[in-house]
Amino acid sequence: MTIELVPTIHPDHRELVESVYAAVDGVVAACPRELYVQRSREGTHAPELWDALVAADLLAIGIPEEQGGAGGGLTGTTAVMESLSRAGIPPLQYSLTTFSREAILRHGNESQVKEHVLATISGHRRFCLGVTEPEAGTNSFAARTTARRTESGGYRINGQKVYISAADESDHILLLARTAPPGEKVGRRSGFGLFAVDMSLPGIELRKLDIQWHAPEYQFEVFFDDVEVPAEALIGEEGLGFDNILSCLNQERVTIAAWALGLGEYALAKAVEYAKVRAPFGKPIGANQGVQHPLALAKAEMEAARQVMYSAAAEYDSGRDAGAKANMAKLLGSRAALNAVDAAIQTHGGSAFVYETDVVTLWPMIRVLQIAPINNESVLNFIGERVLGLPRS
Repeated sequence: MTIELVPTIHPDHRELVESVYAAVDGVVAACPRELYVQRSREGTHAPELWDALVAADLLAIGIPEEQGGAGGGLTGTTAVMESLSRAGIPPLQYSLTTFSREAILRHGNESQVKEHVLATISGHRRFCLGVTEPEAGTNSFAARTTARRTESGGYRINGQKVYISAADESDHILLLARTAPPGEKVGRRSGFGLFAVDMSLPGIELRKLDIQWHAPEYQFEVFFDDVEVPAEALIGEEGLGFDNILSCLNQERVTIAAWALGLGEYALAKAVEYAKVRAPFGKPIGANQGVQHPLALAKAEMEAARQVMYSAAAEYDSGRDAGAKANMAKLLGSRAALNAVDAAIQTHGGSAFVYETDVVTLWPMIRVLQIAPINNESVLNFIGERVLGLPRS
């Protein structure tokens, strides 16, 4: 008997989540896992995935109905990401675009919402996120990319960002840059600007990073050399850019948890099926506790993380501070998924390392999610300080 655990979903969104699960079938048909990994091996993209997301109207989810979207909030976005990841095709560009546009929804003006947010519904606007820098790493206060006012009222941007996913497929980058004069102290509510920058502008150069993670979406260094942007590229108030981008990071944490847990479930399903039929000694290896228990533990850990994930989404959609649960969801989801993939590898034995088996191919992406977009040590710092009230480490 299979027990289906029902996650904590905002009551207003339950029907939408169920429709998401149905719509995802069409996306999977257009871009199955086999095509996804094949394109990765070839070093090309999988436009079928994005086109199918648009055709299924899944990019409308998360945008309020009164602004032309389908509603559903973070709960709906999480359901899209989780269900696609369960099929083995996590759409990185989808997650980047949805939490980038969240900052514009919250802090942009009406014109910016129309230009940048509503345009994502039709797929005509794709975002990447420009925060991390080579020297600063996770310490964004040490960022060196600058945006200086010009005589025309716009800004001139200079600097470098690194590990910028899907930069080559994005038409805009949501960029965090220093607006404070050299030597002036910066903080959460001072010294930064958040910009929606057109990636086709002169002075922007991409350099692809050689990162093997078996997905048809790639990472880049992005260089800005005297890039001129208009005043309307600034999202929100100058100086509050860091605070403005922080406001959408809870959504990022939950979406990443959905990404991890979906892939973990995909790995677990493969392992369970293999354990049922592999019988070198006359009975399925899944009958042995040494094989069965790690898989059972992985399932329990992932279900627990999933409950926290949807609970965090519900808190976010209700307008409450979801910071604690969002961070816990990212931590628990990424760790549980890693254990699931490790158990799947152990179950398959040597065959896990054969490319066509498509098991070890899951490991790099899940391992990356222990580090990115925020490392789990930083999440533990947050929980220790903000939840437990311990001294700042």
